[in-house]
Amino acid sequence: MTLQELTEQIRNKVTHADDINATVKITTDQGVVYIDGNQSPAVVSNEDKPADCDLQITIDNLVKMGNGDLNPMMAVMTKKLKIDGNMGLAMKMGSIMG
Repeated sequence: MTLQELTEQIRNKVTHADDINATVKITTDQGVVYIDGNQSPAVVSNEDKPADCDLQITIDNLVKMGNGDLNPMMAVMTKKLKIDGNMGLAMKMGSIMG
């Protein structure tokens, strides 16, 4: 999956999600996906800006989490997913993306 495909997939998921009321940055091995959930509907871009929560993961592992092949808690414990910032927001994003 390319960064552009990932960005479009995230855009489709967060558009239909409940209010996020925060900003989230997903930093991947191919670039950044920035979600501004302070707006309704949420705006998704590839801008690299500070966010309330920064999730650092490879696109491959993010796809595995989305498919159910990688447990998010196990990803954190094995350092395949690093979370910087609001842990509650990271969990909320997990339910939106799942």
